[in-house]
Amino acid sequence: MSKSTPPARRNRLSAVMITALIITAIGIAASTAISSPALGLDKPIFTPTHARSFALAEIAKPAYTALPTVTSLPTPTLTITPEPMAQAEIILDTPASEYLAPIGGDNTFANQSQSTYGGNKYILIDISEQHMYVYEGDMLVFSFVSSTGMNNSTAAGNFSVLNKIPNAYGATWNIWMPNWLGIYWAGGLQNGIHALPILPNGGQLWAGYLGVPISYGCVVLGAYESQLLYDWSEIGTPVEIRW
Repeated sequence: MSKSTPPARRNRLSAVMITALIITAIGIAASTAISSPALGLDKPIFTPTHARSFALAEIAKPAYTALPTVTSLPTPTLTITPEPMAQAEIILDTPASEYLAPIGGDNTFANQSQSTYGGNKYILIDISEQHMYVYEGDMLVFSFVSSTGMNNSTAAGNFSVLNKIPNAYGATWNIWMPNWLGIYWAGGLQNGIHALPILPNGGQLWAGYLGVPISYGCVVLGAYESQLLYDWSEIGTPVEIRW
């Protein structure tokens, strides 16, 4: 004959088992809820402490636009047209023979110095050296490279400054001759000392050739040197041209 469990003990056991089942069921439900993606509880909770320092953006590639081609304008050519001052080709009222006496050829002439000059200035031109020496008394005040005439067309002799013309015109060659100092007559024309001639287009004739016989008969100096001589000289200043 078996022994039966008392009613009070059975009630306690039943209560304990029910409680255990309820706790187990709650645990299973909680675990399932935590791992469910729908609730998002499986991700760590992170609250940033500062704003993002960058952002992604799509920027459209700029379209290439060709720059216009720049065409350089031609440099304008400066044309100098000097105002007429006087002509170096002076037409004589009397025959040239009264002024000139040939002494050794068609291009050399006797003295044409003015004997009334009382100063102490003197100009010496050495054809063999293609050089000019300028004196005041015994003192050399200027020493210039010069050019005389081609084919011995500059006359040798003793002459003087006959006139001073700021800008003389040579009609035969259509040139202007700045700082003109007339020194002797050659037929109906007058030869002199002057700067490099100016062409109708404003260029300098014989530029770069000073120091060699290159002129049509005159004695040619650089522009700066001729200005110095022009300002220094006087009407009547003796001029000697020699070999």
